[in-house]
Amino acid sequence: MEKGYETAVGGDNSSPFSHMGSTDGGQQPCVWSSPQGGCKIDIRKQIFCNRSLNMKNILAVGFDMDYTLAQYKPETFESLAYDGTIRKLVYDLGYPRELLDWSFDWTYMVRGLVLDKKRGNILKMDRHKYVKVAYHGFKELSKEDKVGTYGNTLIRDSFDEPDYALIDTLFSLAEAYLFAQLVDFKDKNLEKIPKGADYSVMYKDVRAAVDLCHRDGTLKQMVAKDPKRYINEDTTIVPMLKMLRDSGRATFLVTNSLWDYTNIVMNFLCGSRALDGSRKCNFDWLQYFDVVITGSAKPSFFHEGNRANLFEVEHESGMLLNTDNGSPMAQVGSSSPRLSLKGDKACRVFQGGSVGHLHKLLSIESSSQVLYVGDHIYGDILRSKKVLGWRTMLVVPELEREVELLWELRDTRKQLRKLRNERDLIEDKIHHLKWSLKFEDTSADEKQKLSSEYNALESERDGVRITHQDAQRECHKMFHKIWGQLMKTGYQNSRFAHQVERFACLYTSQVSNLSLYSQTNTTDPVKITCPMNSILFPCETF
Repeated sequence: MEKGYETAVGGDNSSPFSHMGSTDGGQQPCVWSSPQGGCKIDIRKQIFCNRSLNMKNILAVGFDMDYTLAQYKPETFESLAYDGTIRKLVYDLGYPRELLDWSFDWTYMVRGLVLDKKRGNILKMDRHKYVKVAYHGFKELSKEDKVGTYGNTLIRDSFDEPDYALIDTLFSLAEAYLFAQLVDFKDKNLEKIPKGADYSVMYKDVRAAVDLCHRDGTLKQMVAKDPKRYINEDTTIVPMLKMLRDSGRATFLVTNSLWDYTNIVMNFLCGSRALDGSRKCNFDWLQYFDVVITGSAKPSFFHEGNRANLFEVEHESGMLLNTDNGSPMAQVGSSSPRLSLKGDKACRVFQGGSVGHLHKLLSIESSSQVLYVGDHIYGDILRSKKVLGWRTMLVVPELEREVELLWELRDTRKQLRKLRNERDLIEDKIHHLKWSLKFEDTSADEKQKLSSEYNALESERDGVRITHQDAQRECHKMFHKIWGQLMKTGYQNSRFAHQVERFACLYTSQVSNLSLYSQTNTTDPVKITCPMNSILFPCETF
């Protein structure tokens, strides 16, 4: 695997993007899925790596559900969330009824943005927290306003709560778009906004409305009625889970969703079908897991000091039963512990608890023996990695299109690097001439000649710079018309990419991509390895 992947990532090639293939028209890369032989894995389905992972050491693989196993359709699910939030704002929080006529563009916002609650701005910044793209509502800030607001402080903002909100999950895209709409609406219709509602208050109201939609079941009831309308079907999830279990590893599910909703979604993804093709709502999907924990309240679930009670869930009724740290307890009026009707080997379902309970249920002795797959940097990945030392894999669905575009635009990116090198070479010559004119003892004729050459070089540099900027902007728009490439901001990693690099051992576009890498050979296991900087996609975008 290491040799095969080294071929894919370039081995001795110094380019941090060599795992995406050559930029001179070479063949697309090949990733080996087992030591015995290789198979070509589509670039969109590959698993990328920040820290090498030897699957021999992994005894348990866990999954989040929402936006990890269950990929929601943004055009329907996010629109549903948006409409529900609008209705809460109007009918519960007193916003004008004309908001009911607003529509949602689910393609506009992207992950990794930061909302400035006080100023009503939406920001994209690089890993060093320099703001590179900024909008007030839907109006782009000028370079002068951007630098004046975010670039002239001696002590830079942390861009964290409470003054800022991070758009780090796909669930947040609808609220970010609605916030931008409200900012524009307030600027044009100040008298129509509830009294005392500044930008911060409006964001607080949006957040409260979103939370209310989740609490009162507005969203989940609609999804439960017609899962196919809101969730992508993925027939590769079951084979992946079977493969992991056949390799001798335990599998578990830890989700913040409660049992009733979890059962509906997992039935849709993994459940059996009736003869007419419809899905039967039962508990067959539990055969693919050793432990299921619902209502986990992540990220607090990952704190070792968490003392939350662990209840067992009765499948049929959904009733909660007391446990003694996961062990069955005698119920009041009974002299013996309740025994599972399905036997000790059947998957047990719980609610609440903490990571300590999970380790005990799985007989895990070391946190490094666990690989956890999730979609949320802060809710799934950061705590499990930083606090526990679990190995982590982040699901980033946007990668599928990103890496495909990076491959298609390889010649464009090569030309952009050429233009940038040309500009840098001219600027270097300008600096040398400037130094000569200022400090070297030369005759008047020589100075006149150097001055003419200096002016000509400045004109040439300006031309190359404009050409480069125009080409750069066009490349930028290929990824996203407003925010550009997900993993880059200018020549730097974006803040989102920096977080992925810090906290995710692995990252990929879909959870089922795990099935493309053989897990069955435990004596000579797969090692997923690549250069530390594999995340550094060298595409010059704003």
